Amino acid sequence: MQNKKTSTLAFCGICIALNMVLGFVGASMKLPFYLDTIGTFLTAAVFGPFYGAVVGGLTNIISALILGPKDIPFALVSIAIGLIVGFVVKGRKNYDLKTAIICGLVCGVVAPLIGTPIGIAVYGGLTGTVGDVLFLFLKQSGTSIFAASFIPKLINNLMDKTLASLLVFLVIKKLPQQFKPNLEK
Repeated sequence: MQNKKTSTLAFCGICIALNMVLGFVGASMKLPFYLDTIGTFLTAAVFGPFYGAVVGGLTNIISALILGPKDIPFALVSIAIGLIVGFVVKGRKNYDLKTAIICGLVCGVVAPLIGTPIGIAVYGGLTGTVGDVLFLFLKQSGTSIFAASFIPKLINNLMDKTLASLLVFLVIKKLPQQFKPNLEK
């Protein structure tokens, strides 16, 4: 029992680091997606919604300790992703291609619904990605700040979360069964 708990916690720690490193890479390269939830998707798919939510939330808290407190409110987005993926996988008992696409698309819509008001409050609607060009264009053309911020975030998140989910699908196919306790054989 203790060995299983230790393995689970180590896995979660690795997934937090994965989120942070890939998030840094995505931000540094000004990619149109974030890459900062792959570890959350993986943890939630393998160990369920509780661990997925914890990994998502801790990623933002640890990131805030390094980069400043502005990332803390976005923990709500990461927690939601962990919960969504964990509950979808728990209900389906596997992480096949269909489940991966469902998780990616649902999270791709839910993330900007939660993140847009936070992004407006914290950063004035900007994201630091190429989506900011569309945000500024929409805002300049008279679109409300919510819509101007939401539309590029929706596009970014649909790409990002679907990509994350599909990558996790490929990883899970290669994981030994001992690392897939919540998934059918």
